[in-house]
Amino acid sequence: MTLSTISALSPLDGRYAGRLAPLRPLMSEQGYMHKRVQVEICWFIALSDAGFAEFRPLTPGARTYLLGLVKNFSEADGLAIKEIEKTTNHDVKAVEYWIKSKFDARPELKAAGEFVHFACTSEDINNTSHALQLKGAREQVILPALDGLIATLRRMAHDWADVAMLSRTHGQTASPTTVGKEIANVVVRLAAARERIAGVKLLAKMNGAVGNYNAHLAAWPDFDWESFSRKVVETPEPVGLGLTFQPYSIQIEPHDYMAELFDAVARANTILVDWSRDMWGYISLGYFRQRLREGEIGSSTMPHKVNPIDFENAEGNFGLANALLRHLSEKLPISRWQRDLTDSTVLRNMGVALGYAALGYHSLGIGLAKVQLNEAAVAEDLDASWEVLAEPIQTVMRRYAVPGAYEKLKEVTRGKTVRAEDLHALIRSLEIPEGEKERLLALTPAGYTGKAAELARRA
Repeated sequence: MTLSTISALSPLDGRYAGRLAPLRPLMSEQGYMHKRVQVEICWFIALSDAGFAEFRPLTPGARTYLLGLVKNFSEADGLAIKEIEKTTNHDVKAVEYWIKSKFDARPELKAAGEFVHFACTSEDINNTSHALQLKGAREQVILPALDGLIATLRRMAHDWADVAMLSRTHGQTASPTTVGKEIANVVVRLAAARERIAGVKLLAKMNGAVGNYNAHLAAWPDFDWESFSRKVVETPEPVGLGLTFQPYSIQIEPHDYMAELFDAVARANTILVDWSRDMWGYISLGYFRQRLREGEIGSSTMPHKVNPIDFENAEGNFGLANALLRHLSEKLPISRWQRDLTDSTVLRNMGVALGYAALGYHSLGIGLAKVQLNEAAVAEDLDASWEVLAEPIQTVMRRYAVPGAYEKLKEVTRGKTVRAEDLHALIRSLEIPEGEKERLLALTPAGYTGKAAELARRA
């Protein structure tokens, strides 16, 4: 069978392939190979500058050529590495042999060929490559997507800061808020989650088979290999890797930072599941309308339907993302003794987890762009809920020590359809200052929103 978008096993490479184009070069196997080549080349160049008599500094032309192998890495290069792997049955060794094959026409590089992958264990290359993949995905896909959603939600919060809306705690009528304030709640939560994602340090180790620089010191016992490795890891790209040095490890970098990162992404996704469900409910109540798309069909039998499919799609994809992200965060920090291969197996699914998250961000963005506030429906719902004014009335009564304030309002309002006249009659009977009576008589559900508008504008 020829692979196409309809024959792909995963919807990430099938139905939704077009939406994930920015993530694919970073988190695919080709992206992984690309980063491995980058790490090997950085290590090789750094070794040439270490001052070893056996490996003199490379000429500018050789450096430019080597960095060009990284910059211009292509799908054809990835396929060439896969072809070598058919013989080696070892993916990192295939990368090493591919790099050496590029030295054949360059005597300077060919003479130094044994310094490719020098003193490295496969995990020195793999862990740094994974960190570079996650660095790219975070900077180029995840954070920009979250920033776009935050900007959209903040604009909505400010635009609708003053639009009074009925709250629905426990699904029942409750003290009024504003549309903007409810969106501002999401903005503040999501912005904090975004900063947690951005703040995770991406760690990398280059310290040999069990983390002790055994092979390194066998070759040059008096060289400061730890400082050298730190410099390679922490020097900004393209000369270095631009990561944070991990000084202690077994054969593998312990992956605690990955767990922290994946948990942070999952927390952001959970906030957006919450908001997707709320938007679904508000659309059901008629608070929001959805702009129509020409030719789109909501139901095969009910022509009138305009379904909140983008919010449903977002919720589903966030659920899939979080299921994988949480497995990764729970499994990856666990390795038997100095290493086992279970981390390698699951790490190949990092792109799948982040792919579902990216799909969720995309769908939610589409959904938010399509909604229009139905202010008339919001106002009508609020105006039919005068019982929410029981709270301010009984609170003012308490201020003036009216006995049984809560109980009196409960008797008038609980489980009943409350009219303005009912409340006004009660207010007029109260033994409170006349000025307070007038203030309460002038109050409407739409006017009882506290600091909601101010809080919405501050988000």
